[in-house]
Parts: sequence; C-alpha cells; structure tokens
Amino acid sequence: MSDIQATIAQLFIYPIKSCAGIEVTEVLLYDTGFDLDRAWMVVDKDGIFVSQRELPNMALVQPKFKGSELVLRAPGMLALHVNIDGAEGPTTVKVWDDTVPAFDMGDVAAQWFTDFLSLTDVGLPRAGAAKYRLVRFDPEHNRLASTNWTGGMEAPFQFADGFPILVTSAASMDLLNEKLQAQGHRAVGVQRFRPNIVLAGIDPHDEDRVASFSVKTAAEVVELVPCKPCTRCNIPNVDPATGIPSPEVNDILQAYRANASMNGAVTFGMNAIISKGIGATLRVGQAVSGDYDF
Repeated sequence: MSDIQATIAQLFIYPIKSCAGIEVTEVLLYDTGFDLDRAWMVVDKDGIFVSQRELPNMALVQPKFKGSELVLRAPGMLALHVNIDGAEGPTTVKVWDDTVPAFDMGDVAAQWFTDFLSLTDVGLPRAGAAKYRLVRFDPEHNRLASTNWTGGMEAPFQFADGFPILVTSAASMDLLNEKLQAQGHRAVGVQRFRPNIVLAGIDPHDEDRVASFSVKTAAEVVELVPCKPCTRCNIPNVDPATGIPSPEVNDILQAYRANASMNGAVTFGMNAIISKGIGATLRVGQAVSGDYDF
C-alpha cells in the first residue's frame, strides 16, 4: 500500500500567464505541462512580462476556448477573439531571468490589453498609462526548469514561473480557510493559488511530503515528481472576482507557512515535473497514490 491514496478533485489551465484560469474536467499532458497552459503572456513595451503582482486587474481577464479561438472577456471590454494557431510575427521577450523567442499576437490584441490594463479602479483611463502586447510562446524553444531542483532531469515548460505543473490539495485550502475565518475573514478559493492539480483525500500539505505522485489513467500511469515548494508573492492576496488585493491571505500564511528551507519564504503547493506519461489524459476523479519522502 502507498502512504497516500488520493483523487484528482480539480484541474485548471491558465492560457495567459497571470490572467484567470479555466477549470476543466480533463486535460492532455504534454512535456511542457498541461495543453495550452501559460502558452500566452502579456508584456510591456520592453518585452518584459507583467503579472497580477503589479497589475491585479489581470485577474479579471477571463479566457475561454471556443473552436479554434481563445476568447477573452473583461469588464467594460468587447470580447477579444484570438486565433489559437495564429500570430503576427516573431519577437523576443523576457520572463524572470529567461530571454526567450515568442510570437507577437498583433496590434488588435495589444490595444485590447493596453486599454483594459490602463483603466483605474473606477473604470477611467489612467494618465500616461503603459503599452502592452500579447505574445505566444515559441514551441520550438526549449525553456527548462532549473536542474538544481529537478535532480538533473530536463523539464521543459512555457511561460509558467519555473516548472510545468503545480499541485496542491483541498485539505490545504480547508486549513487556510479555517484560519482565515477564525480571524474574522472570509474563506477564499483555490484559484488564488493558481494550481494545475488539486488533490482530495490527503491531509493538509501532504503534497509537500510526497516523493512522487502516480496517477492511474486509462492508458498508463502518469508519474509527477514534486521538486520545489512554491514560494508565494502577493498574488494570493488578489480577489479573482474583483481584482482588488488585500493583505489577509498572506498575513495568515506567514504565521504558519514560512518555510525555513526556502529562507523563510511563505510556501503553498508544490511545483512538479513529469517523469512518465507524456501524452496521457488526466481527468477529475482519477486515483492518485504516493509515498512519503522524509
């Protein structure tokens, strides 16, 4: 018997880095992670990525796949239709310390993001606002997770922060919400933590303690290896329904999730890489097992 027996409770993909996610019931697993996860990104005039850290209203950009299009909606904006397989031309962008080739998605998409991200909290244009563009990851480029954390294994990914998969658990969220409510705050949703996989049936933060997860799919067993605790910035403080940040989530986390192994940073969830099962389909309800790694 394995140390843990769990099930996949929720699956999420985030087509555009730092915009809202899409909850799905099944997803194809590529070598870079979930199909179309963080395939697009918003950049400033210098080609440097932007996120909810400095632009919390990015949380209000709601993507939806419709046929061959990615349809984006946001408050006060007409829908933007982006051809999934289309692009205007090559460019170079920077995400954290990585400078990577990408494809610009054109002036219409650029103007849409510039207009929306330039709005103030009351819906008025901000004076001297920055210009933004939407870009698509170049699938021919091999961006790799740090081998300092992967044990030397090559783990490609697209515009995610550092790894192809993020795993957390329903129990971890329940514990956080118990602590929030004990301090008089409202419960929050797991969407604030932007996981790809949410597990049910394990104890709080057991995802931190597992050497590898085995997922029984219809075709084969998928193996995911947790390799680095996910350090948290201010994004969990952003309410995904309003795009407005407030400090209580990170304040509560700081009291019990400061991780000494990460120089005292708050951690929540585990970054993971794929060691087996590329091409398989993950589905909600699939069985997951694993053994502790102490």
